Amino acid sequence: MKFTTTIIAAVICLTSTSVSAQPVEQRIKIIVAPDHTNWLYKKGEEATFSISVLNNGNLVENALVKYEIGAEKMPPEKKGELMLKSGKGTLDGGTMTDPGFLRCIATLEAEGRTYRGLATAGYEPQTIMPSMPTPVNFRQFWDSAKAELAAIPLDAKMILLPERCNSKVNVYELNLQNYGNSRLYGILCVPKAPGKYPALLTVPGAGVRSYYGDTGTASTGVITLDIGIHGIPVTLPEKVYDDLRKGAFKFYNEYNLDNKDRYYYKRVYLGCVRANDFLTSMPEFNGNLGVTGGSQGGALSIITGGLDKRVRAVVSFFPALSDMAGFLKNRANGWPDFFDKNKISFNNTPQKLETISYYDVVNFAKWLTVPIKMSWGFNDEVCPPTSVYAAYNSIQSAKSVELYPDTGHWSYPEQGNKLWQWMMSQIKTQ
Repeated sequence: MKFTTTIIAAVICLTSTSVSAQPVEQRIKIIVAPDHTNWLYKKGEEATFSISVLNNGNLVENALVKYEIGAEKMPPEKKGELMLKSGKGTLDGGTMTDPGFLRCIATLEAEGRTYRGLATAGYEPQTIMPSMPTPVNFRQFWDSAKAELAAIPLDAKMILLPERCNSKVNVYELNLQNYGNSRLYGILCVPKAPGKYPALLTVPGAGVRSYYGDTGTASTGVITLDIGIHGIPVTLPEKVYDDLRKGAFKFYNEYNLDNKDRYYYKRVYLGCVRANDFLTSMPEFNGNLGVTGGSQGGALSIITGGLDKRVRAVVSFFPALSDMAGFLKNRANGWPDFFDKNKISFNNTPQKLETISYYDVVNFAKWLTVPIKMSWGFNDEVCPPTSVYAAYNSIQSAKSVELYPDTGHWSYPEQGNKLWQWMMSQIKTQ
């Protein structure tokens, strides 16, 4: 289904360059795996990691690998070299006494290149909780912001894109009046046949790009809207987005981080609600609304579901912006890594910590009252599983997860298909 490619390929861009949906294949592969098939352990339980080096599918004899083992994204507790005489071997990884993730990274130098593999063992991750408390006036802050948004007229403008339409779907570039005297742009796909339809809002991964629209899902009888977050049209030449990605929007996630009322994401979060204002106003809308996304979009899907009670179901892939101050508690925090070694000196201030607490996914997760389905992997080095579990464990509404432990910041097609089917089962009911 088109939904699958939209989620996996289009919504997980995180940095100034696009992140591919799946890792690039390499001739030499390093396969690392823990000795529990589900990759889960109890606190204090020893984990053993197997390491194999393959070339053209065959084990490489006398392969010398370097390894590092430690809590994810923390300095390694063990490091050394291991000679794999037969092409495979094992390492005693140690254990953890607190909930979290123990990661083994193996590298090999060959043919002038460095090859890399990793595996991550989870220690009672279902007990990981947020590293910071919810602000006392969190609800008041966001209720006030939504009231300000509600007073702003939609002023919806729809431009038909004939070259993108098909026999079943009309495609439009949509733009709406948004919070902060800005516009919100997206691609709207509407089934042509007369009738009432559910709606699906797709919120974007990080970065700056164009959007094409989810005509595949729309062809099955769903109104779809894919939005951008930067207040610029989403049908411009790619060169424009390339320049913006390298310039004006390079560090957008840090703009006004020292002021919770002016932080960049305030307009973004409210923009997701504004998109729903439009969808729920459409005469073709039947009352069933879903929201989905991956990475930054995984965060925005949870946030939108928490902010907007019109949402009936949420699908979130590996959400970013989760437990963002985790590093200050000696554990991995979520993207955008405000407290890594390169940023901690100027981000660790009372003002910025306050702002972060008002925009952290974990606090919106507590607000969810509708069903949510999530999916992530233990090898994700962009949105670490520690941070994702902090959000997931905060959810009190009906929830379920599709775990694919060996995945990183990417998804298998099976993940997209399963979650697409679940979303359709939620919003296509009458």
